[in-house]
Order: sequence, then C-alpha cells, then structure tokens
Amino acid sequence: MTVDLPEAEAEAGAGAEAEAEAEAEAGPGPAQGRRLRWLARVAGAGALVLACAGGLLALGPAAPTAGPGPGAGQAVPAPPGDPLAAARAAVRDRPQDPYAWEQLGLADLDRARLTLDAARLADADQAFQRSLVLKPQGNYGALVGTGMLANARHEFAAARTAGERATALAPDRPTGYLVLADAEIQLGDYPAATAATQRLLDLAPTVPGYTRAAYDLETHGRAEEAEIALRRALDSAESAGDSAFCEHRLGDLAWDHGRLEEAGDHYRRALAQAPDDYYAQAGLARVLAATGRPDQAAEHYRELVAHAPTPQFLLELTELQLSRNQDASPQLTALAAEVRLLDASGGPVDPVLMLYQADHADPSVAVRLLREEWARRKSVLVADALGWALHRSGQDVEALDLLHLAAATNWHTPLFAYHRGTVEAALHRPEAVADLREALALNPHFSPFDVPLTERLLGELGAAPQG
Repeated sequence: MTVDLPEAEAEAGAGAEAEAEAEAEAGPGPAQGRRLRWLARVAGAGALVLACAGGLLALGPAAPTAGPGPGAGQAVPAPPGDPLAAARAAVRDRPQDPYAWEQLGLADLDRARLTLDAARLADADQAFQRSLVLKPQGNYGALVGTGMLANARHEFAAARTAGERATALAPDRPTGYLVLADAEIQLGDYPAATAATQRLLDLAPTVPGYTRAAYDLETHGRAEEAEIALRRALDSAESAGDSAFCEHRLGDLAWDHGRLEEAGDHYRRALAQAPDDYYAQAGLARVLAATGRPDQAAEHYRELVAHAPTPQFLLELTELQLSRNQDASPQLTALAAEVRLLDASGGPVDPVLMLYQADHADPSVAVRLLREEWARRKSVLVADALGWALHRSGQDVEALDLLHLAAATNWHTPLFAYHRGTVEAALHRPEAVADLREALALNPHFSPFDVPLTERLLGELGAAPQG
C-alpha cells in the first residue's frame, strides 16, 4: 500500500486545497474518501525510502509539525514576531488555561526543531504535562503534543501510543495521524505508516500531510512522486520556515540522484527563506564539496557544527577532511564523546552516530548498541547501520541479511547500495558489482570518503563504474 493524494487537490491545485481543508474541518465527507492514483499515473509504479521522517533533532530533516488542528481550543491572538514569547505571555495571562499551556509546549517544540536545541524539549514536556493536569480528560491537543515530543526524543513506541490514543479520541482530526505516521515509519511498520499518512492527507492536504506523503513515497522507491508531493507542499507553504523545509527536502532528493546543480539551487532557496535552516546549510556544503570547492564546503561545515554539532554534520565534516588527508581530530573527539554519553544513558541510538563508530572507532560497540536499538525498532535505517557495523566487525553473513532487510522497501540510496555491494564483495557474491555500480550511478559524489572506496573495490573486482 502506498499513499495516494486527493483527486480534487491533485487536479485543481491550490484552490482545491482550501476546499479540502474546509472538508477536514467539517468532518469526513465523500470527497475525502476518494483515492487517486494520480501520482502513479504521473510517475509510474515503483518503490523508494525515507530520508528520515521522524527524527526531529538527530536523525535528519525536521518535518514541519502542525498546530492543534480545528477546534483544539479557543482562539488566541496571532502571535507577534516571536511565537514562543507570545505563548509564554499567554500562559502568564491565563495560568489555569490548558490550551495556553498546550500552545506553549508546541512553541517550545518548534523552537527545538529550528535550533536543534534539545534543552527545549524538557520545557515542552513540562508545558504539556501542566496542560494535562489542568484538563486530564479529552485533552486532544496536549495528547498530540506529547506524541510529537516523544517522536522528537526518538521514543517512537511512546509516540505510537500517544498517536493511537489521539486518533481514537478524535478520528476525524488530522494531527493525531501526523504523530502516528512519524512514529510508525521510524518503528519500521511501513504499512501502518502509510495508512496514517493517507488518513492525514485525506483530512488535511497541507504541508505536514504532503511532506509525510513524500517520505512514504520515498520509502517505497517512488522518488519522482515524492518530488511531486514536496512541490505540492511547497505550493501550500504559508511560512518561510515551511518553504525552506520543502526546498531543502527537494534538494535532498536531487542530491540523492546526482543532480548537483538542482540540489544546490534548492538549498540556496531554502537558505534565502530561512538562513538558519541547518539541513540546507549541510546540503549546500555537500554540493560545494562535490563540485570542486572543498575549502568552501569545510568552512560551511565548521560554521554549521559550531551552532549545531549533530552526529550527521560532524561526521560529514570529518569524512570530508579525512578524504583530503586533513586533521579531523576535533570532530572525532566530539563524536567519541557523544558515543560515551549515549552508552552511559542507554537512550535511543542514532544510526548516523553508529556509522561513525563502525568506520572510525570500535565497530563492536556499534554492533552492541545497534542490536539494542534493533530490538526497539525495525526501521531500514537501523537495519542498514547494524548491517554495516556487523560487516566492520567481520560478521558478513549476518550483515548481508540485515542489509537486504534495509533494501526491502526498495529505497534507492547510494549509501545503502555501497554498504550492500561491499559486503557482497566480501562474500564473493556476484551481485556486488551491480550494487557498487548502482551507488555511483545514483550519485557519483555521494560521499568524499566512501566514493573512492567504492571505485577502488570495483577496480579490485575487475569492473568499472557505469554512467
């Protein structure tokens, strides 16, 4: 099952979006039940993957969330310049109002999403809990907020529970399905993720719905359709932040398929809308490195990690420097410290951090931590990282089983193909050449560190890359 978009919206464009939103507010009607195969007609059947839907702080691009939805509470004045300051002021004015606390929690969550500042999550948690104390029954908005918070913390099972409770409480309101879609895709229950995404899209064909639809389509190998969904999201965007998010996700899609110039254009447009869009900054750095400007790329990365030292950004800078025989010890030290903190806390495991651990530190630690994460969730991202860590630990047979699971949804990503081809080569499997060639065919610049290894391995196998 894959996501389909509402027929009226697909054929009539933005004007129909307003109509569909009105239908969502009024409750389910005949038009909501219509399913279209329009994306399939446009781009054909296929399959692709998620470039990280749910991880708000560590795993990848932070998708726009959504407000509490129609009827969540009484109207409040439009915030001035700073939504978080406005929410705090509302709480000061109405400390016994559960809706004001819910809005404060959402504002804290959104600030965390924009700044990648995890400290904001504790503030959001306190606000949602206060809202639930003031209104323990039927508090849909705070329930949805706790689900969003759990997704941001990568506590996906808890997020699923919150999403299920919210959708049971109000089956015709959209944001509970948003929480559920993000949780299910990270837990690796892809049919459930698709069902939640479809329901979200039926109820509210707006930016959050379209971006989740894009993730779903990408997850199932339908890159062209994912791009269409993201362009619909961009057309629907009403804020600079949402526009920037859609642009950088379009850039990611272009990057994954080797369209460097197009990717760079999307990232620049994202940054024009939101200069602090960290994922667009990282994307632009990747493009600079791939187009012969590694010094500029490194400078971009250094500025980026100074503000947002996430494992992804640190690892990308590290591998750019290592590929140029430059000192990467500060970044390696920071990544090692993150692993120690994670190991001590026993919290959710970031697959990107474990790729660092597998390639540049002790892969046995990565295997141990990723096995724990695999017990919690069966996503393709965890399967790929665990498979790679097992390979780096010399356990190639089990590694290949995991890497095949990572490929089961047919996500055509260069890194997955490189990992799979490398392990197949180690096991003398004939599929190795095709998978290594696929990695380079998708994007011949996918990693300054891994591309030379891919080319060298193909040479050792007596094969040449194919354009």
